[in-house]
Amino acid sequence: MNIFQIDAGKEWRGGQRQSLFLAKELIKRSYPFRLYVQPGSPLHKKALDAGLPAIALKMRGETDAWAILRLAGSMKRFGCRLIHCHDAHSVAVGSAAASLARVPLRVISRNVDFPIKKNFLSQMKYTKNIDVIIAVSQGIKKVLEDGGIDPGLIKVIPDGIDYSPFEEAASSQYLRRELNFEPDDFLVGIVAHLADHKGHKYLIKATEILKEKAPRIKVIIVGEGPLRMELDKLVKRTHVEEMVFFLGFREDIPNILASLDLFVLSSYLEGMGSSILDAMASRLPVVATRTGGIPEVVVNGETGLLVPPMSPAALAKAILRVYENRELGDRLGQKGYEVVHQKFSAEAMATKVISEYERIARLKNINLLT
Repeated sequence: MNIFQIDAGKEWRGGQRQSLFLAKELIKRSYPFRLYVQPGSPLHKKALDAGLPAIALKMRGETDAWAILRLAGSMKRFGCRLIHCHDAHSVAVGSAAASLARVPLRVISRNVDFPIKKNFLSQMKYTKNIDVIIAVSQGIKKVLEDGGIDPGLIKVIPDGIDYSPFEEAASSQYLRRELNFEPDDFLVGIVAHLADHKGHKYLIKATEILKEKAPRIKVIIVGEGPLRMELDKLVKRTHVEEMVFFLGFREDIPNILASLDLFVLSSYLEGMGSSILDAMASRLPVVATRTGGIPEVVVNGETGLLVPPMSPAALAKAILRVYENRELGDRLGQKGYEVVHQKFSAEAMATKVISEYERIARLKNINLLT
């Protein structure tokens, strides 16, 4: 198997979804590859359901010697010529294994805009024998450059989505029936891991501001993560229990989005915000923060509204603006739908990634198909 894809993610997030899209496209184009994933992870299950060559490999951390040795052995046995590491943990494990197995081509994806440390180990991790780093946004590219990475190593390829689930979604009453909402309730939703950088606390504080002005607003929080208990406590402290609803991890995202009136992403750090693409594919207006790669997707006043990060007042004002002007929301939602179809398909993303594979393979006179 000439190509090894490695994704150490244990959850189902934007990066894992891109890994799955890419694997499906590799199969379609007859590229021989193996996808190494955490055993029992959502990506593992979805890859197997899709008939993809997914191999369970427990990766306990960046220095997991057993995972490194097992992966290196597989690389030698199957004649691996290119590895693509899709997250930070897999970069460390995959690069170490590739060095042992003398794999000639190495690709890294970078989906988050956390700064790269400038110490020796971090620089080695992202530069030694790396042929290309795929950044999902110009914002991440800048973070990489600021971290000392050679701009010549970086290629910007935005995330993509499969539109079909959103076209086939259930009616707008799907979530309203489940949660017994009234017909005039205005549903505002966020789909994001419950981690600090996603800024859920600012959305909850914005809800406190909205309570007096628009009590018919209901905030739907979809996702799970380490901050769940803390966010529950914040909801109680701000007395918005009747307005905020936690749904946890859900597989029925297209149906949930079809039920919403507005989508929000409140992050203060964000690589791109692939959940915004889902919202746009659902014709939803978007309110999001002006950070990371989000402004490359959301054009203020055209495909959504942008606000400063970490500002509950600005977030509340933008939500209220769409709540009070439904025509504005319809216009933003339709324009976002048109843009996401033009620029952000899963096939376009995968085509660009595979083109990078072929480009670096030609430079070293390597054939990835045979």
